[in-house]
Amino acid sequence: MRIVVGITGGIAAYKVPELVRLLVKAGHEVRCAATEHALQFVTRPTLETVSGAPLYCDLFASGGTEHISLKDWGELLVVAPATANIIGKVAAGVADDALSTLLLAFSAKPVVMAPAMNSDMWAHPAVQRNLTTLRGWGIGIVGPAEGELACGVSGTGRMAEPGAITEAIANFEFGKTNFEEKESTNSRFRIQNSKLAGQRWLVTAGPTYEKIDAVRFIGNYSSGKMGFALAEALAEAGAEVELVSGPTHLDISTCQHINVHRVESAREMYAAATEVFPACQGAILSAAVADYRSAEQADHKLKKQGDEGMTLRLVQNPDILATLGTMKRDGQRLVGFALETDNELQNAEGKLRRKNLDFIVMNSLRDAGAGFGVDTNKVTILGADGSRKESPLMTKTEIARLIVNTVALTDTL
Repeated sequence: MRIVVGITGGIAAYKVPELVRLLVKAGHEVRCAATEHALQFVTRPTLETVSGAPLYCDLFASGGTEHISLKDWGELLVVAPATANIIGKVAAGVADDALSTLLLAFSAKPVVMAPAMNSDMWAHPAVQRNLTTLRGWGIGIVGPAEGELACGVSGTGRMAEPGAITEAIANFEFGKTNFEEKESTNSRFRIQNSKLAGQRWLVTAGPTYEKIDAVRFIGNYSSGKMGFALAEALAEAGAEVELVSGPTHLDISTCQHINVHRVESAREMYAAATEVFPACQGAILSAAVADYRSAEQADHKLKKQGDEGMTLRLVQNPDILATLGTMKRDGQRLVGFALETDNELQNAEGKLRRKNLDFIVMNSLRDAGAGFGVDTNKVTILGADGSRKESPLMTKTEIARLIVNTVALTDTL
């Protein structure tokens, strides 16, 4: 592809020459566009040498129309690092320098941003509001990652590594869109030539709540973040997604290519998943489903009876993953998750075989930064063919894209 790399004035700009080198190595043609502040961190000769093309940084060069010619030339615009400033400019429609003007001119072609900033800036409501706006327009967001920041603290805000950005571009095979005015804006940059275009995938996410009485339930600590990230990654790759979610505060309503089914109990999730699965090409079941429920559910609050304890009789819930394994037809792919605390590989491999899965994604609560309620994860993806792929600790968005690339975009098992 013909890719324009936009560089803004963040310390992570020092990584951009490596990003350009990787893109060129992958066979893409690259041209760079930079803000004035970006050139405080990376030089013009460096960018022109690694890209093999002149740098665009002067709004009034070539009679003030270079942003149009560069837009006509490019098929994809990648902004790395994307500072809070450039994110806010695009969300507000501000065009006051070479790069922001180019971004507005690129409105009918795919745009990807790799945010990088201090963790407090990243968490600011204004920045998150602006990112919601950009996602709603179809702009892809890669990262940020968690780790040590330039200010000396650790947190979320590191720019995704050049390899991760390059892999995201390769995985999603960006191409020109077929935008029509009648379409909603969040489909303007939808990928048309992905392998998943026209496919429907099922994703389960979050916990289930098993009622004991009117105010109490059996549950777990799952936040649903991994499942929601998987749904977004599949949609980015071109699929239509049926997301069956247990109770969670997360919202994904801005993406019209994800149909959300809200459920509460394991039996409700079972009913929704078994109904949807036959029409799907694949399913990724990441929900933390309760294995047991109370045999009796009271409609009122159960009161303490003196100093005596309470005995709660539990019965098994239906096994959603195993049931879909028996329903799976030729050509469908079924992916499960295994959250383990000991004998991780042995338990995951047993589950993979026992439930007729094509892949299983294993993570361990013994790995710091992995598991429930956090924004990062570390996984091992096991295939029925004996394949194994291990990830480092990454954001759940990056993990989701790795999973989708492995289990949905590969031609063979």
